[in-house]
Amino acid sequence: MGDTPIPMPGDAARGGAQDLVDVLVEDHREVEELFRELESGKGDAERRRQVADVMIAELVRHSVAEEQYLYPTARGVLPDGDELADHETHEHAEAEKLMKRLEGVDPRDAEFDRLVGQLIDDVRHHIEEEEGVLFPKLRQACPQHELVDLARRIAAAKDAAPTRPHPSSPSNPPWNQLLDPGTGLVDKMRDALSRRSTTPDDL
Repeated sequence: MGDTPIPMPGDAARGGAQDLVDVLVEDHREVEELFRELESGKGDAERRRQVADVMIAELVRHSVAEEQYLYPTARGVLPDGDELADHETHEHAEAEKLMKRLEGVDPRDAEFDRLVGQLIDDVRHHIEEEEGVLFPKLRQACPQHELVDLARRIAAAKDAAPTRPHPSSPSNPPWNQLLDPGTGLVDKMRDALSRRSTTPDDL
């Protein structure tokens, strides 16, 4: 990680409102709890499938929101923003391919654990880069009120986001902002019909 420590959620926005970095770091901590449960090997096949489904849904929502607002902001305010955003978007695409494969694997199959392990390693690396490099740069480059406004936009994007991986979907504005809500609505209908777990509260 970089030399600049990342404040935990709530530290940046002393007025009570979370900012962009607060919200995304909080997401990272929540998904880490799911990683740890899957790594523990505990639970029967049904439980592990449910946890994996929630992990996938959380990661997809998070990635969609970052692609709609975090990376365009980085491109606009950071000298190396294009390079950073391109790199992080590529990592999202690779993770989404893994998640798509994981969706169809039986949790009793050894391939399930292999894919879960690879996905967790890749996402942890991605998180380390964001929290060690990108987030500190944004905190320095963006006024606080803009980061707070972006946090609200991120939250709204996550509410409307897909819950399943769609590797062929556009990852840059304006097309992702136009198409993601419709894809999200279809995903939510499929989730309801199949009773698929998509949030930690479902576990």
